[in-house]
Amino acid sequence: MSIALSIRLPDILAKELSDIALATERSKSFLVQKALEVYLHDQADLQVSLDRLRNTSDSVISMEEMRKEIGL
Repeated sequence: MSIALSIRLPDILAKELSDIALATERSKSFLVQKALEVYLHDQADLQVSLDRLRNTSDSVISMEEMRKEIGL
């Protein structure tokens, strides 16, 4: 199932999207969907990182300790 979504883009961004769609022979909808997927994945990774950073029960090791641990 898919849902239609209407968005407004600044002229310059709309032009870039059109240019890339033409150059890659992909639809603008396809490109926006892929960009949104990447953005949402990155945001999820960021949230996990921030949660772990703020977790005071999670141990913190130095770069030197990490290198020793992985054999570098």
